[in-house]
Amino acid sequence: MSELFDLIIVGGGPAGLAAAIYGGRARRKTLVIEKGNVGGRAYTTREIVNYPGVPDTTGPDLAALMRKQAEGFGVRFKTDQIKEYLLEGDIKVLKSRRNTYEAKAVILAPGTGPRILGIKGERELSGRGVAYCATCDAEFFKDQRVFVLGSGDQAVEESIFIAKYAKEVTILSIHEDGKLDCNALAKEKVLQVENIDILYHSTIDEVLGEEEVRGVVVKDLNDQTLKEYPCEGVFFFVGMVPNTEKLRGYRFLDQRGWICTNEMMETGIDGVYAAGDARQKYLRQIATSVSDGAIAATAAERYLEETEGFEKLMKTKEKFSVCFWDPQIRGSGEELSKILSEEKDCIDIDVSRNKTIAKKYSIVLSEDEKVKVMRFENRD
Repeated sequence: MSELFDLIIVGGGPAGLAAAIYGGRARRKTLVIEKGNVGGRAYTTREIVNYPGVPDTTGPDLAALMRKQAEGFGVRFKTDQIKEYLLEGDIKVLKSRRNTYEAKAVILAPGTGPRILGIKGERELSGRGVAYCATCDAEFFKDQRVFVLGSGDQAVEESIFIAKYAKEVTILSIHEDGKLDCNALAKEKVLQVENIDILYHSTIDEVLGEEEVRGVVVKDLNDQTLKEYPCEGVFFFVGMVPNTEKLRGYRFLDQRGWICTNEMMETGIDGVYAAGDARQKYLRQIATSVSDGAIAATAAERYLEETEGFEKLMKTKEKFSVCFWDPQIRGSGEELSKILSEEKDCIDIDVSRNKTIAKKYSIVLSEDEKVKVMRFENRD
């Protein structure tokens, strides 16, 4: 039989690590499952200067600190890749190729991956000159010529790093002369790097090569003309897509695969939460991912506390009554006091704080029905 965890977090990036710290600190039996390096995409970041309170660090260093903190609270880590999710029901089941995991609550933090454009030669030469991660591959292009497609923060910052190794770096921007999508500081820096050139209103039409990259065909978006340039490397930084392929079929995904949640990181399935860059959100940064993880783990802890408390009650009492009430409804407290004085073995549940139990038994209170009493019988 598989081991039962209170909380399983799928994804070991900043969101998953923050959730793990909160889960472990709540003394919950917590497992983090990560298919690659702990730290996720942040692990490939060489320079982090905008994380509050940490003016200068690297992705690997920050991830290592977060992992150590989580392990200090008893959190366990497992390298594996989930292939199948069975999230309905009280016990959530996650399956990899060789292992099955079970948990009372799950936080989905799968992160994102690079967008593949499908340009001719891109897939065929991936790993043979076509790359998506400067930290991983820049040193392979020492003293060579490299093209970079994209002009956002990631593209420009990675180009600056690649230029430390490559002989020449050419950035392709689809915008008019002088316009890049990156922040002002990154733009100022890149314009000062001597071995970086920028071609505006341009994109890649084809990556050339058979066994390895030997050049690119660049399209001028103004007049649609094509021009061939020799090079040994091509980096694509044109956006990210959510790593949610294995979750297809669940209603909490939008049409593009992003996970939809409410402000408590709830997905709509009891006991299932989401956090981090794979979530539908405005800003995808380490700081916002950490915030997501903290909220998701706190919400998961409240869910576990509610459900476990009620399950314990069901097992310890043969018969009992529950009075559901809401302090936000005027008169609900008075009605509760009256019922508790009359009912034997009656407990009260505040639906404003115990939303999971209220939802499970379809409890909806109003000014007309300020309280609701339900009677339970343990038939075990």
